[in-house]
Amino acid sequence: MKYRLSDIAEFNPRESIKKGSVAKKIAMDKLQPFCRDIPEYEYATFSGGTKFRNGDTIMARITPCLENGKTAKVNILDDGEVGFGSTEYIVFRAKENLADEDYLYYLVCSPLVRDPAIKSMVGSSGRQRVQTDVVQNLEIDIPDLDTQKKIGGILRTFDNKIALNNAINENLLEQAQTIFTEEFLSLDGIPEGWSESSLLGIANYLNGLAMQKFRPSDDEQGLPVLKIKELRQGSCDANSELCSPSIKPEYIVHDGDVIFSWSGSLLVDFWCGGTCGLNQHLFKVTSNKYAKWFYFAWTNHHLQKFAAIAADMATTMGHIKREELAKAEVLIPSQSDYNRIDGILAPLYDLVIANRIENRKLASLRDELLPQLMSGQLDVSEVSL
Repeated sequence: MKYRLSDIAEFNPRESIKKGSVAKKIAMDKLQPFCRDIPEYEYATFSGGTKFRNGDTIMARITPCLENGKTAKVNILDDGEVGFGSTEYIVFRAKENLADEDYLYYLVCSPLVRDPAIKSMVGSSGRQRVQTDVVQNLEIDIPDLDTQKKIGGILRTFDNKIALNNAINENLLEQAQTIFTEEFLSLDGIPEGWSESSLLGIANYLNGLAMQKFRPSDDEQGLPVLKIKELRQGSCDANSELCSPSIKPEYIVHDGDVIFSWSGSLLVDFWCGGTCGLNQHLFKVTSNKYAKWFYFAWTNHHLQKFAAIAADMATTMGHIKREELAKAEVLIPSQSDYNRIDGILAPLYDLVIANRIENRKLASLRDELLPQLMSGQLDVSEVSL
């Protein structure tokens, strides 16, 4: 049955926060698509803004935030607590007995709401805003409450598993860092049979290509280009540039590869976003002798020092020269100690990589199912949650 969105959801519902009182504030850049629990917030003095409570869905209404998927469901507040944020949010709250809050959240994330919301934007080119009344008056086929709960439950299952994998990975990485610190950084001296080297002594740091020179030909299916933006978000997207798949194999990045951004935003991480081409300003780190946990952990160890070096030399964009890699000290264990530590750390990092790859596949399946579920293409009448 067709409903206006305002028939099933309250828009920017009234909540009471006294001016001058301290409450949790959500910054717009902390919103993430398909995030039911926003992890970062600050306590701030309320002077104005859009207010929300647990169970609400908040959506940014300005460019480029909305186009970048800035929609999230709030689950971080204590019982009875009210949060606040930018006046540039639209807050949706499911009306009791008319809408399921999980269903409403995924509906707002779906093309049924997001596409017309983006098309409704008006204003200057730099600060266009969604017209709230256009979203309120959207007419959408809304199923009965039981069906809504099934649809919301199906999609929530994907996000719950993704969140669980992320929590597991956070714990695994903490364990791995603790073990690395105990084994390598807490030593009083260099143990017998160990030796000293550098980052360049244990791994190869291959700089990427200027991919604008390697565009796909008309008969080629292009590879997405891995740039700093993609490394930070952990995936490529529809806005990622494309390169020719015929570039040299060493410049093709695969799941599990260690990538080090040495210019601008310095970071090192395991890439788990699928096959892509390595752009300049990124190192693909490999070794013919040592496991990836070894050169990842040592590169990560020196990252803070590299960031300080880059900041000191920055004019427009700080970067790390290869000579700094040659100066970065590394301890190499004896073969027996290396094998022992490898047996502890390699499985931890392998599981982190496997969980990230699984999350990418889960997110892809969720994204594929979302519009089909919301449009009624998929029958959920036989689904039992």
